[in-house]
Amino acid sequence: MQSKLYAISHLPTPKAEKIKKETQLHGHTLVDDYHWLNDRENPKVIDYLKAENEYTGKVMGHLDTFKESLFQEIKGRIKEEDQSVPYKDNGYYYITRYEEGKEYPIYGRKKDTLTAPEEVIIDVNQLAEGKSYYSAAGLSVSPNNKILAFGEDVVSRRIYTIRFKNLETGEWLEDQIPNTGGKAVWANDNKTLFYGVKDETLRSFKIFKHRLGTPVENDEEIYHEKDETFNTYVYKTKSEKYIVIASFQTVSSEYRVLNADTPDEDFSVLQPRERDLEYDIAHYADKFYIRTNLDARNFRLMVTPETATTKENWEEVIPNREDVLLEDMDIFKDYLVLSERKNGITQIRIIPSEGEEHYISFGEEAYMTYTSINLEFDTNLLRLGYQSLTTPPTVYDYDMGTKAFTLLKQKEVLGGFDPKDYRSERVFAPARDGAKVPISIVYHKDFKKDGQQPLLLYGYGSYGASMDPSFGIARLSLLNRGMAFAIAHIRGGEEMGRHWYEDGKLLNKKNTFFDFIDCGKFLVQEKFVAEDQLFAMGGSAGGLLMGAVINMEPQMWKGIVAAVPFVDVINTMLDESIPLTTGEFDEWGNPKEEKFFDYIYSYSPYDQVEAKEYPAMLVTTGLHDSQVQYWEPAKWVARLRVYKTDQNPLVLHTNMEAGHGGASGRFQRIKEVAREYAFLLDLAGKIKE
Repeated sequence: MQSKLYAISHLPTPKAEKIKKETQLHGHTLVDDYHWLNDRENPKVIDYLKAENEYTGKVMGHLDTFKESLFQEIKGRIKEEDQSVPYKDNGYYYITRYEEGKEYPIYGRKKDTLTAPEEVIIDVNQLAEGKSYYSAAGLSVSPNNKILAFGEDVVSRRIYTIRFKNLETGEWLEDQIPNTGGKAVWANDNKTLFYGVKDETLRSFKIFKHRLGTPVENDEEIYHEKDETFNTYVYKTKSEKYIVIASFQTVSSEYRVLNADTPDEDFSVLQPRERDLEYDIAHYADKFYIRTNLDARNFRLMVTPETATTKENWEEVIPNREDVLLEDMDIFKDYLVLSERKNGITQIRIIPSEGEEHYISFGEEAYMTYTSINLEFDTNLLRLGYQSLTTPPTVYDYDMGTKAFTLLKQKEVLGGFDPKDYRSERVFAPARDGAKVPISIVYHKDFKKDGQQPLLLYGYGSYGASMDPSFGIARLSLLNRGMAFAIAHIRGGEEMGRHWYEDGKLLNKKNTFFDFIDCGKFLVQEKFVAEDQLFAMGGSAGGLLMGAVINMEPQMWKGIVAAVPFVDVINTMLDESIPLTTGEFDEWGNPKEEKFFDYIYSYSPYDQVEAKEYPAMLVTTGLHDSQVQYWEPAKWVARLRVYKTDQNPLVLHTNMEAGHGGASGRFQRIKEVAREYAFLLDLAGKIKE
């Protein structure tokens, strides 16, 4: 049955005005007819975005009833009255909980024991009242447990105002610090705090020191990150001995440390920055543990005295391995815990100070695991998280000595969910250059691999971010209707080691797109999906992926969801006033250099739109997006409308009240997912009349 989405040729599409802007570079003339959309203060821009929203509403109007029922279906699987597993910190158990019907969390704590009465730290529902968007982040309690600091964002630009609350009296302090990253870090004197502020591009570029009760305008600038390719932030070590200022960019990092007992002294550099030297640190006793790529492509673990921290003093603890990526470390009194990635899957390695080491066994083929909040040093218990494509998020305490698991919580999925109703597989697709690309697949047990079924292929493939096979509570609505879901672990991520990332960035970026296309063809060949029922989805840099693959192989895809897509690569990377640009030259390349210009231009989705048939597409964005500016998808859709030669639906939805992460409330987010899934299921003919 053909979707009603195709029967829209009679509806007039929105048309963006053309105002030519030309840029001369490397002998090319770049023509951008829609540059004027960059001005969110221009009423014409808002009118155009609203017109696109109205058009989307008309085109998808026949799905309104189904979309609402899908929203209720997904919401019905969520246990509304819920709470996190408590963790203990400085004499208090901290808990995050949700109440029935409420959008936002309530943060609370209990003194000494879990049977003590709850003290509500903040109720975000109350703070968000009357606001179209609200986010509370970076909650941090003073060492004496009396004052809470947290960041508040009411616009969705990830620009936070730090506020303070007296937890003894419930009163709000007058101190308010605007334009921050949202996190305040306490010195041990309970009155001095460090925080980062943002420049006009939203780059975190300075660290300041504030004393409670003093005017913010008197705050002292502690550090200025003058290199525009670096960001900076501040945090406290698990040992609580040091306050740390971190500076980082794509291929380099640097750390400054200060004893938290002496906040008025100067920070000292641990190891000065060097091009292509990456490292991060953890502190225990009188040593720093250092994870670094120094002569180690997949990173190795070093240790150095806290009195001699430069690289010539580093001693190797764990060597580099060609087939294992060292991702993270957790340090305990008697154990070293490493998070390692091999063949695309994270493994937890336990190394005791005495006795044999071991890996934690979970007994599944494709899964994700991660260490959770582990604030104590002197303990045998490791708090960890676990989930898979068929297993809901689960929290364990793992005894590193006895190897015994204690199940603390598994996310409850309502509505009769049974993991035995679903199957997951992990396969490897051959890429055109011989690489083997992992694919994680999940489907309902009644799904037939007969080459007749629909499948949604998801991908990202940038920044070395690995897409783990995680559980999706909303995804069940696809699986239960006969659609399979697959994650293509393409190059540009780090699933298969550091080389997997390096082979998908800069002048190797097209490997990311080729891998995704080759994964899709492999799934057709292996009869996981019908040739005319292959769908694709990606967001942000994954939206770039969507834009590239529809230009390269438009006939492959039945439908595309491109969420907050980064599609105007040349223009964005030429504009250093835009958030993220300067820090990402080592990811994409600087188009002011001709070799990078030529390469980026050859795949940039906005620049490569041409007269041909494109698949059905739903494109989403947020007016206040701080990561990928709204005008990128808006311009892309405007250009596609002019060039595409098909009658396939193309719709753009702009959330006029949110940014990169979408709506802030937990149920409001589901409405956005319901829109995307309704679009896909309708195209797949999976909606019953």
